[in-house]
Amino acid sequence: MSKKQGLGKGLGALIPQTPKPAPAEAGGPITVPVERIHPNPHQPRQVMDDEKLDELAASIREHGIIQPIVVTQVNNRYQIVAGERRWRASQRAGLTEVPVFVKEMTPQQMLELAIVENIQRADLNPLEEAQAYAQLMEEFGLTQEVVAQKVGKSRTAVANTLRLLKLPDELKEALAAEKISEGHARALLSITKPRAQLDALHTVIERKLNVRQTEMLVRQIMSGDEKPKKRSTPLSPQDKDMVHRFQERLGTKVDLRRDDSGSAGKITIHFYSEEELQAVFDVLLGNEKRM
Repeated sequence: MSKKQGLGKGLGALIPQTPKPAPAEAGGPITVPVERIHPNPHQPRQVMDDEKLDELAASIREHGIIQPIVVTQVNNRYQIVAGERRWRASQRAGLTEVPVFVKEMTPQQMLELAIVENIQRADLNPLEEAQAYAQLMEEFGLTQEVVAQKVGKSRTAVANTLRLLKLPDELKEALAAEKISEGHARALLSITKPRAQLDALHTVIERKLNVRQTEMLVRQIMSGDEKPKKRSTPLSPQDKDMVHRFQERLGTKVDLRRDDSGSAGKITIHFYSEEELQAVFDVLLGNEKRM
């Protein structure tokens, strides 16, 4: 999956990137014990990579925290707005105090900033991103247009990401595990029948189809669903055995249908990529000279 692009001014417009030490009352960083800091309850990222946290901890041991953590004060404690990875890695590095910027923020602003920070750093998987957008809309009554403006994306991009929440659980699990990409998932969403959708998912994973090939597969499935079903004679045991042997020999799905007379019909050979079409051709006509 390609890395997401930066979002306009994004986080840089909200947090100084190379802060200079200044008195706390002037808005500069202050030093706070790590035990007085706790995570942002609106953090959209649900999973943090342990290996990457260890790498960051090693860097902090060597160089310290380059960019202070952004927090908001809640009673006598501090709640993280941006920089939870730095805070966790600092604990792994053995730090007892960390530099922070203290900012006054509402829960909505905290969620918005957490989303922007994670998107800029490509830290959210597509489902986490979709859930964060949905949370902004449900908890704070924002429209897709307003959410798009706040995170620096188009309304269409936000709408397409939100559609991922409609995926059945098995597709969500495949997306979260990176067995398929967001492009694959959006293509599979077009299939309305649950069983056909899951069959298509398994085909995509087993055959390692790219997004374009997946879109072609979905069009084939949808085209078949739209056509009126013609009456066909049930297959005899001999016909079923024949279909099985066809599929074993050609390495792809084969359909055999007989008309009402039972003596005529058609055979359909399916393919899901140019490579599969070439393989079928080689099996059927491979001994012929090619012009």
